[in-house]
Amino acid sequence: MTPHTPPSASPRALVASLVANRGLIATLVKREVVGRYRGSMLGILWSLFNPILMLAVYTFVFSFVFKSRWIGGTGSKTEFALVLFAGLLVFNLFAECVNRSPALVLGNVNYVKKVVFPLEILPVVTLGSAMFHMLVSLGVWVIFYVVTMGLPQPTLLLLPLVIFPFALLTLGLCWFLASLGVFLRDVTQIVGVLTTVLMFMSPIFYQVDALPPAIRPAMLASPLTLTVEQIRDVMIWGRPLDPGAWAAFTLIAALVAWLGFSFFQKTRKGFADVI
Repeated sequence: MTPHTPPSASPRALVASLVANRGLIATLVKREVVGRYRGSMLGILWSLFNPILMLAVYTFVFSFVFKSRWIGGTGSKTEFALVLFAGLLVFNLFAECVNRSPALVLGNVNYVKKVVFPLEILPVVTLGSAMFHMLVSLGVWVIFYVVTMGLPQPTLLLLPLVIFPFALLTLGLCWFLASLGVFLRDVTQIVGVLTTVLMFMSPIFYQVDALPPAIRPAMLASPLTLTVEQIRDVMIWGRPLDPGAWAAFTLIAALVAWLGFSFFQKTRKGFADVI
């Protein structure tokens, strides 16, 4: 690609960019993960201690202070904490990516004027870093589940199928926000507020079935709801995925990913002019 050739925004170009730059993406993800904890006494061990501490806090607060129970569950003191933490795996992945996206290009100005640098991989690197932290938290969840509840459900093996379309959807939003954040500097603050609202408008702390029927459609419109429900199904309740719902969500997620990528590619030529 020459400086006069506009970057392609086709789905084929999206896949080709990810494949061609996979080595660079892996290097940048590793650098970002390690760099986040550089200089601290415990270093990367913080990525392990944070979810352990959070799970301990959730268990104490919801199981012993509020004595919360999940409707339809076993009524175990720790079950609510496990259910809550499973939902937060989804939310934390989403929040870490979208909250950082508006500042991605602005925080990497040195890359903008380098024609050979593939700017489109910056959101992918952010997603990769968030996925690393999700995997660490998942490991903590699995160990806690084994200690308190026994062997995990066999359907836990379906977890990659649950995360794949959700990662595509998140990536599409990240591309869109990364570009929009260059031209509208208020996007960072707006996204932060909307993410907090979305946490309470998604079934993280409660069940969709527990809501009045009139409110449920609004809850189901949340981009987190289906994935939160699916991740609990495969991790805790032992239910397989609904093939129809999964296929429909995957198609929508792929469309969002392509639209976000297309928007990023078509607007990136203006980045240098406003930075």
